[in-house]
Amino acid sequence: MPDQPLALIICTTTGYLLGSVMGAFWICRLFRLPDPTQSGSGNPGATNIYRLGGWLPATLTLLWDAAKGAIAVSLSLGLSLSPYEQGVVAVAAIMGHMLPVFHHFKGGKGVATVLGCGLVLAWQTTLLLTLVWGAVIYWKRVSSIASLSAALLAPWVAWAFNPDYSALFMSLSLFILIRHRENIINLAKGNERSL
Repeated sequence: MPDQPLALIICTTTGYLLGSVMGAFWICRLFRLPDPTQSGSGNPGATNIYRLGGWLPATLTLLWDAAKGAIAVSLSLGLSLSPYEQGVVAVAAIMGHMLPVFHHFKGGKGVATVLGCGLVLAWQTTLLLTLVWGAVIYWKRVSSIASLSAALLAPWVAWAFNPDYSALFMSLSLFILIRHRENIINLAKGNERSL
């Protein structure tokens, strides 16, 4: 087993590179859908893929993006990194998704990759936040409202159920809020897209 600094470097680099592999592009090619960055909302994420091609390609995109985060943090667990270091690896995977080196640093909003990281590191918190997301999406039919609701609650839920990861969830919430800034503006103007 490599020493801890080397293990952290390996996991962080791997996490970022995994995060940078955008499944939406491959899945759109498979289903002969248009480039997601040039169609719909312009976001290479599951919600936009749903609008472009329906449930199957959207579900595959969601699973791909979640798997990237899950694999990255599972590696950090396997190398016995501390919860703080596991959080660094999670952030690297999510930043890879948001700013992918393989796609000119133009990526998605990170919600599904956060889901994958969270299910491995703090399943209780992630499950509750997923239920919140699902309830809001059912009620409002607007993906961004659901994501923002879960992000705002995440630090508090993590503090209650997985305190070792509360700093991680606070950081992830901030990233998601920043990545949804255009959605927040659209919501304020009443122009946000529904499902």
